[in-house]
Amino acid sequence: MANSGDINVGTVIRFNGELCRIEEYMHRTPGNLRAFYQARMRNLKNGKIVENRFRAGEAVEVVRVEYKQMQFIYPEGDFIVLMDNETFEQIALQENLVDAPQFLKEGQEVGVLINTETDLPMSVELPDKIVVLVTYSEPGMKGDTATRTLKPATVETGATVMVPLFVNEGELIRVNTKTGDYVERVKE
Repeated sequence: MANSGDINVGTVIRFNGELCRIEEYMHRTPGNLRAFYQARMRNLKNGKIVENRFRAGEAVEVVRVEYKQMQFIYPEGDFIVLMDNETFEQIALQENLVDAPQFLKEGQEVGVLINTETDLPMSVELPDKIVVLVTYSEPGMKGDTATRTLKPATVETGATVMVPLFVNEGELIRVNTKTGDYVERVKE
């Protein structure tokens, strides 16, 4: 058991019998009241966000996890098939374990969180930003650069991303996988 001062962002804990990953964690001292830790956590089983306040020094059960790099090979129904880069072993995981399945493309490296107690994968994380090819977009217009006007564009993974007017079909763009937002245009 650890206490509330020992955990950080990214730590996996057991909260109300469920495994949760800390996404935001801050120490607060409101006026002359006692200090506490405000935590925003994601339930790894169903993906819901949970918020809680931990007292300073409160006992928290930390779950040991292993972070492993794997390669996405192909989708298969409601499952995705990943390959371990070291042993070349293939595993099939449910698609709901992926934080942004619409941005998965074949051959892409992903991080897999594995519970060391049960040796079961808990979640699949894509890199924060990925480069994708725009496969369909309305033709771009000249001008109208003073305002941040956006248009929908379909990328190679099949996802739709809102991009600026100057982005055209066939161009590479960088996308934030956490929010699904356009970041920048990429030179080849």
